[in-house]
Amino acid sequence: MKQEQLEALAHLLAAPKKIAIIPHRSPDGDAMGSTIAMYHFLKKGNHLPTVIAPNDFPEFLAWMPASDKVLVYENDRAETSKVLQEAELVFTLDFNALHRTGEMEKVLSQLSVPFVMIDHHEKPDNYAKYVYSDTRFGSTCEMVYNFISMLGQKEKIDQTIATCIYTGILTDSGSFRFPKTTGNTHRIVAELIDLGVNNSEIPALLFDNNSYHSLQLLGRALENMVVIPEHNTAYTSLSQAELDTFHYVKGDTEGIVNYGLSIKGIRFAAIFIEHRDENIIKISFRSQGSFDVNQFARDHFNGGGHINAAGGKSNLSLAETVEKFKKLIPEIHP
Repeated sequence: MKQEQLEALAHLLAAPKKIAIIPHRSPDGDAMGSTIAMYHFLKKGNHLPTVIAPNDFPEFLAWMPASDKVLVYENDRAETSKVLQEAELVFTLDFNALHRTGEMEKVLSQLSVPFVMIDHHEKPDNYAKYVYSDTRFGSTCEMVYNFISMLGQKEKIDQTIATCIYTGILTDSGSFRFPKTTGNTHRIVAELIDLGVNNSEIPALLFDNNSYHSLQLLGRALENMVVIPEHNTAYTSLSQAELDTFHYVKGDTEGIVNYGLSIKGIRFAAIFIEHRDENIIKISFRSQGSFDVNQFARDHFNGGGHINAAGGKSNLSLAETVEKFKKLIPEIHP
């Protein structure tokens, strides 16, 4: 964030305000960690913050401190729209284009108050007055830590805020395995642990809470896995019928795409998931090395994200979407 923007925002935050804090639709650990961390930080400044998620977040994140205070737009459009219209400032965290909030975009795009963007994805849209956008970071939570530090208020980061920040760093770094995990990332994590973060309990809460049905769904996804060794690619799919058979709940498919990437010799992996209630196919892409799945998702599947992790969607049928993907593979040489 430019110094003049930081100073102007610090001046704006000097007096208590009604503030809305927004993650992207289908929020993950980094989105919820960053927004809830910001919620706790702003409360310490005597503000009146409210986190409004576009839709429900996964149950494995429901342990986070004050997650029960998060409002969900899809569950109460009238109440959340009222909060947004009364807000004097809006923070948007872990996304950089308002369409990433789904139906909430209609309300957000009509607001005349200043927006603050804190995000690490590529090609930000021009909707925010105050912008902290940097693709060098592996998580928005790491940027939230820096943002608080740049405001000269690092002493306000307590165990609660540290826990939220740690959660986002842990999840978006692939448990510290992804390339954007730097020495400074680990130095920040060390500080968070010193503040009381339980770094043995949190991974268990995030990754070891599988239900019997979610493991069965994983088994079906692995059974459906297709490997194209000549193109270093693996993909799988899950139909609505399969989701229903194994009693799918939000979060059950989290991380399945990474199993394809774990196969020896595979550099590009994808998963296609049918969601009939939304009439779309949701897609996750992962890659290793230099193959840019962000650009691939933008070019072919109305999506985007990072170089090695991105998402997309398709309005074709599941079979047609997979067929489109298969035809693209020989052209891109992942």
